[in-house]
Amino acid sequence: MTVKVLLADDDALVRAGLALILGGSPTIEVVGEAQNGLEAIARVRAGGVDVVLMDIRMPSMDGIAATTALMTLPAPPKVIVLTTFDADEYVVRALAAGANGFLLKDTPPGDIVDAISRVFAGEPMLSPTITAQLIRQVTDAVPDVRAGQALTRVEALTDREKEVAIAIGRGSSNAEIATSLHMSVATVKAHISHIFTKLDATNRVQVAIAMHEAELL
Repeated sequence: MTVKVLLADDDALVRAGLALILGGSPTIEVVGEAQNGLEAIARVRAGGVDVVLMDIRMPSMDGIAATTALMTLPAPPKVIVLTTFDADEYVVRALAAGANGFLLKDTPPGDIVDAISRVFAGEPMLSPTITAQLIRQVTDAVPDVRAGQALTRVEALTDREKEVAIAIGRGSSNAEIATSLHMSVATVKAHISHIFTKLDATNRVQVAIAMHEAELL
């Protein structure tokens, strides 16, 4: 299946570079470009967008506000935020808003194509180190009461779902979870779907944060 990608960045050169990189992949099709968050939302509403490469800092509407708005749609696209620095404080806010991961703008072409394919397939694209860093930034900035709230949500999970959620928090892919827990990838995906629903999560980072707050990581 061809993954339809929208490029949202206020820098025309960045969009042109990304279009050139993605144009060489037989599994990816660039279906549009946007100069800001408002244009990105309008293009997604028009249909036919699977993944949005979303710059964080844009005029009129930034990538965080746009991501938040996109997540309210009935069938939101996957969102990968683009940033210049991996320590950008906006990355945490974007992921908390529902983004599925992030890419540095100097990421090698092959890794960009791989990241889009993995996110479209529902796979994580954050390394365990980056995930741990993001979890610390989020949990250190919120009141302790969130720990109790997270524990209440986590208690709704079955024992098997908790095992899968903990593995997600450690940065494991679906295939790695299947191998370590001796189940099929299809079963892992089913468990993840239930976990997202029970934890009110839209991405794997939010699952990791919930497990960390519940002191299970």
